[in-house]
Amino acid sequence: MKNIIFIAPPAAGKGTISKYLVDNFNYIHISTGELLRKVSKEETELGKHIASLINNGIFVSDELVLEIIKQELQKIKNKPFILDGIPRNIEQAEYIEQVFKELSVDNYIVINMEINVEALKKRATGRRLCNDCRLSYNVYFDKYKPQEENKCNNCHKDLIIRKDDSLEVFESRYQTYINITLPVINFYKNKGIISSINANQDNSEIIKEITNIIIGEFND
Repeated sequence: MKNIIFIAPPAAGKGTISKYLVDNFNYIHISTGELLRKVSKEETELGKHIASLINNGIFVSDELVLEIIKQELQKIKNKPFILDGIPRNIEQAEYIEQVFKELSVDNYIVINMEINVEALKKRATGRRLCNDCRLSYNVYFDKYKPQEENKCNNCHKDLIIRKDDSLEVFESRYQTYINITLPVINFYKNKGIISSINANQDNSEIIKEITNIIIGEFND
């Protein structure tokens, strides 16, 4: 099974797809966002600094992010993994390549999730999260609305809106993605290891495409 690097703008659905792969293919999901949010909740100077950056849609420094990711990769043994949220620029991509060489990781694919910006806005600003069982909902899409307004279907706890799911934060993050992250796509195209999928589709179709990619049935 191939290891995966996801490249996608904010709210493209990487988390949902990653959960499916974890549940069905025994992947280890390494989410930069989740790791940083965990640190941001700590009552330390570093935690407060990271929280401020996240809440204002500003990327955390490469040095800190890369060190955290390297530590996570070193913990993995004999299981496929997903990198979600990194690399975001060429320097990070080159660093990840070096870490892969050090850890003898050579069986991986880069998946570029392409989606239009209006769909992304609704996905980001309509997202609601259960802070107890971690289920995610969206108030703009009937299929993903909670059965009871602002209540989790599973545990019936109140749903929350993450601070980084505001329109202002989304627009800042998306513009940063356009300016900085898109060149990474060309970096991997030159290596011939990237596949692009249409992330405007229903999740079932996205999952079908990604499953075909990771089991090697086709490659772009």
